[in-house]
Amino acid sequence: MKSYPRAERISKAVQREVSAVLSKGLRDPRLEMTTITGVRMSSDLTTAFVYYIVNGDDQDKKAAAEGFKSAGGFIKRKLAKNLKMKYMPDLLFYYDESIDYGENIDRVLESLKSDHVQDDQ
Repeated sequence: MKSYPRAERISKAVQREVSAVLSKGLRDPRLEMTTITGVRMSSDLTTAFVYYIVNGDDQDKKAAAEGFKSAGGFIKRKLAKNLKMKYMPDLLFYYDESIDYGENIDRVLESLKSDHVQDDQ
């Protein structure tokens, strides 16, 4: 996908503002342990795909998804107020699985490394 400077500026601003809303203006306990890892804008700038991670287990991930679903309108209103854009993009929240994927790769590599050390002995 081709990169557009305006889309990049908007995605960085959206990421910064969503993170600020989560840390200051939102009192949902389901979202306390979440971190925004990135934002990707659609090519027409009408949708912001917001990626997050949760410090916890699968139940915490599910609770965070429900929290974002219920707080999405509130977050969008806060962003509209702070960003002062003519058109505020819709916010879609997705769990960022790249961290889990990377951790899984690390575990596999460590197990291969320990297997190789045991074979050498």
